[in-house]
Amino acid sequence: MASIISSKTNHFRYATRILFSHHLRHDRPTTLSSPLSHHLHLSSQHPHLVGNQGYGTGSLVLSQRFLSGTAAGSTNQEKPASDNSSKDDSGKGKESGGEQDQKSDGGKSVRGAPVSWLSFLLLVLTGAGLVFYYDREKKRHIEEIQNASEAVKQGPSAGKAAIGGPFNLINHDGKRVTEKDFLGQWTLLYFGFTHCPDICPEELQKLAAAVDKIKEKAGIETVPVFISVDPERDTVEQVGEYVKEFHPKLIGLTGSPDEIKGVARAYRVYYMKTAEEDSDYLVDHSIVIYLMGPDMEFIKFFGKNNDVDSLADGVIKEIKQYKKNKK
Repeated sequence: MASIISSKTNHFRYATRILFSHHLRHDRPTTLSSPLSHHLHLSSQHPHLVGNQGYGTGSLVLSQRFLSGTAAGSTNQEKPASDNSSKDDSGKGKESGGEQDQKSDGGKSVRGAPVSWLSFLLLVLTGAGLVFYYDREKKRHIEEIQNASEAVKQGPSAGKAAIGGPFNLINHDGKRVTEKDFLGQWTLLYFGFTHCPDICPEELQKLAAAVDKIKEKAGIETVPVFISVDPERDTVEQVGEYVKEFHPKLIGLTGSPDEIKGVARAYRVYYMKTAEEDSDYLVDHSIVIYLMGPDMEFIKFFGKNNDVDSLADGVIKEIKQYKKNKK
């Protein structure tokens, strides 16, 4: 801006010199400081002389050109400044936009990892929730059985036992069997499945040994019964071959999925498939042996923690107590 003002000042000086020279050539008074002032003086004092003075018109035109040029220069100077400002703002905007793009790109890379970790965390929480639910249900069923057993042991005032009820199943000989077929006998019931790898065979061996020991020690006859909780695979033939491996008196029962579900519900037995690969899977279930009286009412249950001796002694004790109360 300073260079433009300086340039215009030089032009003004140059124009003044030309006008002054022109004034001297035409013998004009030299007392005026500038042709422009002389022209303005003539215009104000003698308006009719302005049109007759050639230098007056020329000086006015030069002055107007000078003023117009100065204004235009100032305007042109402001425009580039504003243009530069706009460019700077645009540049800043682009830089800001670039930074935002970089931030957004960076954000994507940064946010990528937490999403995968979050998925992994959700997977772990889901698995932990399933394990917790499974354990809680198992404990709840065991507590129900224990509570029912304690209620029965309180005597007649407790009412009927919450464990036991009618059922209609098929034995290992292919004949229909109901709970009425066991009336008048002391029955020991165990729920399991023939594909069980270890627990069921151990419990059935313990049951078979206890049956013999009860007869040997107290002369009491008991009937061992195996009820399958895997009706999809435990057919009549499969159950028949299975029970022969443990005791000649062991009775195997199976049925349809609905029939097994009904008897399991009546005896408060928990069972669930836990792993499945094609047709091979395991069934988790309650590990208890029920002692049922001659009227097929629940007397007591014995858990996995009982060995052969404690199981036999416990059954003998309960039977003697039952007979004593009946007298």
